[in-house]
Amino acid sequence: LAYNALDEVPQPKADAKEITGLLKSGGKISGYQLSDGTTITKEEGVAMAKSGEIRGVGVAHRKDTEYLKSLPDGAENNNLSSLPTVRG
Repeated sequence: LAYNALDEVPQPKADAKEITGLLKSGGKISGYQLSDGTTITKEEGVAMAKSGEIRGVGVAHRKDTEYLKSLPDGAENNNLSSLPTVRG
């Protein structure tokens, strides 16, 4: 997937966290686990990414909903869809 599928590619800060797991509800992503162990909602993830607090993701939208997508880098194993599901 190309960068043009993303609405925004925020510049991460030096201390930005990474997403290490997915929280799911009814099979859909409802939030994220970060590299420091905290869990956040999907909306919090979008806001944090926009302010440079999460690295490796861009912001896209479907209808009226914004969500995070992995930045394309040619590797599949670090895509958000490849991350494990965790309990919040």
